[in-house]
Amino acid sequence: MKILIPVDGSKPSINAVKYVVGLVRNLRSKCAVTLISVHDDAGLNHVRRFVSKDQIDDYLRELSDKQIKPAQKVLNEADVLHSAVIKRGNVAEEIVALAKKEKFDLIVMGTKGRGGLMDALVGSVAQRVVGAAKQPVVLVK
Repeated sequence: MKILIPVDGSKPSINAVKYVVGLVRNLRSKCAVTLISVHDDAGLNHVRRFVSKDQIDDYLRELSDKQIKPAQKVLNEADVLHSAVIKRGNVAEEIVALAKKEKFDLIVMGTKGRGGLMDALVGSVAQRVVGAAKQPVVLVK
């Protein structure tokens, strides 16, 4: 089974990683686990006039590393083999695109409870992934 776990360093994303550890143990079959960190760099467009592309790339890479490390620690301590992918772009679209391209069987991701009005106005990454993904998506609080 191929499992994709989007991580952003939040407590819910670490809870999703812990959920996958339990799932892998219970399945007792070979599982391929991949962590994905995605950053939407559209918000940095105004900074591009003052900061080089390389500096922005380095900043986003460092940010992704910080977000992935706690998840990797959980997986390493549980002896779950895994890989990691870092992407840039629309977060939900990049998650769904990778899941489709690499034929993942399951997406497990944390969800943050922002509140009804914010979700109604903006929507959440989790909601967009659930709506667009062809494979099952498990949301973990």
